[in-house]
Amino acid sequence: MCETVFRPLAHPLVLALARLRVPPPVVVAAAGAAGIAAAVELAQGSLVFAALFIQLKTLLDNADGQLARLTGRTSAFGRYLDSDVDLLVNAALFAAVGYRYGQPVLAAAGFLALTSVLSLNFNAERLSRAATAEPDNASNTLLLAPVRAFYRLVYAPQDRLAHWIVARRPALAQRSAVAVLANLGMSTQLAVFGLFLVLGHPGGFAWLVVGELAAITLALIPQRVPVEEVA
Repeated sequence: MCETVFRPLAHPLVLALARLRVPPPVVVAAAGAAGIAAAVELAQGSLVFAALFIQLKTLLDNADGQLARLTGRTSAFGRYLDSDVDLLVNAALFAAVGYRYGQPVLAAAGFLALTSVLSLNFNAERLSRAATAEPDNASNTLLLAPVRAFYRLVYAPQDRLAHWIVARRPALAQRSAVAVLANLGMSTQLAVFGLFLVLGHPGGFAWLVVGELAAITLALIPQRVPVEEVA
């Protein structure tokens, strides 16, 4: 979804933002605002508008990184902020599902499942490149400390767990596995969420991501090879 839909759509926007000298963190904030607007519309039962705001959030999400690289304005603050905003938006969307449809347990399970799948997605790709989990701290702003602290509080345990899993299942960091997990990334997940909203079944997306996590978990369980009986 990133490569074929959202990044190409975001490119003209990136060029316009670059000419206007818009800082990348502002685009991250705009993406977060669109995500929160989607959650508000969802809580009010406006499913089509919620779906549209979700896709706008994804479009902006694909623009901020491109803009930072194009203008040479990549920063630790922007990268921490991007991850923190994604988590808050996902929490708001599932909270809206739980509030509107009276299914708080399903909504909480869906949020935890999606967070786990996205964490494994990110870390498998990262470990395949032997890259670090946290962004390089090349900036020193007043806002960096809180977004970094929130990142470490929420994501550091997930990163350590994913590292532990990949260490025991090295195949997860191989190209074929990373390619499969890449298609369970944020852009694809939110595009599918939008489809569920348009169809009028937001709870179905929660079941879907729970199923994704269950399938991955089953795939990670060691398979015992039966020992042939000796005649």
